[in-house]
Amino acid sequence: MSLFNTIRNTIVPVHKEGYPFVAAFFAGSLVLGWLWEPLFWVGMVLTLWCAYFFRDPERVTPQDDDLVISPADGRVSSIQMVVPPAELNLSTEPMLRITIFMNVFDCHINRAPVRGKVNHVVYREGQFLNAELDKASIDNERNSLVIESPRGNIGVVQIAGLVARRILCWTAPFQTLEPGERFGLIRFGSRLDVFLPAGAEPRVSLGQRSVGGETVIAEYGSAKGPVISRRS
Repeated sequence: MSLFNTIRNTIVPVHKEGYPFVAAFFAGSLVLGWLWEPLFWVGMVLTLWCAYFFRDPERVTPQDDDLVISPADGRVSSIQMVVPPAELNLSTEPMLRITIFMNVFDCHINRAPVRGKVNHVVYREGQFLNAELDKASIDNERNSLVIESPRGNIGVVQIAGLVARRILCWTAPFQTLEPGERFGLIRFGSRLDVFLPAGAEPRVSLGQRSVGGETVIAEYGSAKGPVISRRS
């Protein structure tokens, strides 16, 4: 029983949105194998990658209104002051924006960075440029949430990328989210922008890897200032 529990706790479940894709990849593997046996194993590798992409692990999220938690797994690709997209109705002045870039090997489940009520959700059609480009935040297809948190309204923007062709958001206006709660998913490779009001200080550095639902990316009410780090 102990071995069974160890195996069960090690295997990460696949999100239900991934079931059709995993099944399609597996069916494709059977067809390829019928044509030429070695292709079956190529297809199986791709099937395992697909299941890995749609993994939905449990996360332990700090419950503190002074903390902003990473909304996704990925690399911190931008920390700067930027005017948020107009559809957010947040501000015409620059706000702190922290960007998390997700590659095709990152977990793509999106999680709420703070506790609060969703004021509105806005979807915008757009292009599918490389999500690492700065102009992707304005030109690309995106879905935006504004969350009314204890520290003010913040914006969370799901942005499609070069490979991504589908943004999923199962959160509706007036719904209350808890820190780390799942609110969406993007297929396959993309980024999230988090716009924070005055008083938030970054707690991550450029190039740092973040874990969705666990890594603290910003903090309110601290006099410590921005994080200083070095690469080694």
